Amino acid sequence: MPAVPAEEPGQRPDTRALIDSFGRVATDLRVSLTDRCNLRCTYCMPAEGLDWMPSDQVLTDEELLRLIRIAVTELGITDIRFTGGEPLLRKGITEIIARTAALAPRPTISVTSNGIGLAKRAVELKEAGLDRVNISLDTIDRELFASMTRRDRLPHVLAGLAAAREAGLSPVKVNTVLLRGVNDDEAVPLLRFCVEHGYQLRFIEQMPLDAQHGWNRANMVSANEILDKLSAAFTLTPSPRKRGAAPAERWLVDGGPAEVGVIASVTRPFCEACDRTRLTADGALRSCLFSQVETDLRGPLRAGADDDEIAGLWRGEMWRKLAGHQINEAGFAQPIRPMSAIGG
Repeated sequence: MPAVPAEEPGQRPDTRALIDSFGRVATDLRVSLTDRCNLRCTYCMPAEGLDWMPSDQVLTDEELLRLIRIAVTELGITDIRFTGGEPLLRKGITEIIARTAALAPRPTISVTSNGIGLAKRAVELKEAGLDRVNISLDTIDRELFASMTRRDRLPHVLAGLAAAREAGLSPVKVNTVLLRGVNDDEAVPLLRFCVEHGYQLRFIEQMPLDAQHGWNRANMVSANEILDKLSAAFTLTPSPRKRGAAPAERWLVDGGPAEVGVIASVTRPFCEACDRTRLTADGALRSCLFSQVETDLRGPLRAGADDDEIAGLWRGEMWRKLAGHQINEAGFAQPIRPMSAIGG
């Protein structure tokens, strides 16, 4: 059921929070640290990569940290996830995490990564204040991994996962996208692997966010198909934990305590409970992954805007948030920016 507006447009309540016209309040900030990546996943970008953002367009560490401070202290953000591209490619990530953790009130801090390079940095990042990690992994078959990512780096990803677990970056979550005819037979092996190693697996329906704009619904493995595959090998029962604004529907595996989640962004959208706001590496605010519009903060920031002005722009962007992403509506248009430039 679509969300119903709490106020008519233009009647925004007098609140410091990031409320939208449907009554949702954003408390979760996704911050893209870079659009660059050291993999070339076939469903994300072409083999030759993309035209990366010029360095002078990317927010500096100080600009980024100022916006994070405003979000936490002025706008009610309680959870921050650093994304990319590949966030570990950002040279200042350790200092960014440490200074974010020093804010009061302290937000929960997580990173979504492909895991490459994490083995050497997990302890350092934990000590800086990182709470947990999400690692993207679509197969545990080395040959298939190399084919899907165009890089032979599976051992590095597995080492990163193990290092994250040992460093206490828990729960260690694994994000998997299944593609029909490519890795759709990996569902059961991946869940076995995650249960054995104490990782929390999340399957994500493939979304139309590729740079090539080649997404085809027929190639997407749906949530129902994923659950059917898993149910052939495991007993799945609904998790007793409340879902809240979490994107994943969760099931206990063989009675628990292990769980598996499915994020059905396409077939079972969860937009009416969305609590996210997004900041790109070049300083653009987005109220949704699929937004066709965004609000520039880099320009006002560099022109001398004060904190109140920045906060006002942020509140205005969120007030205009649509009821849903409209993937299943006639006339849906994929956003111009690909996932690597938006941040997951």
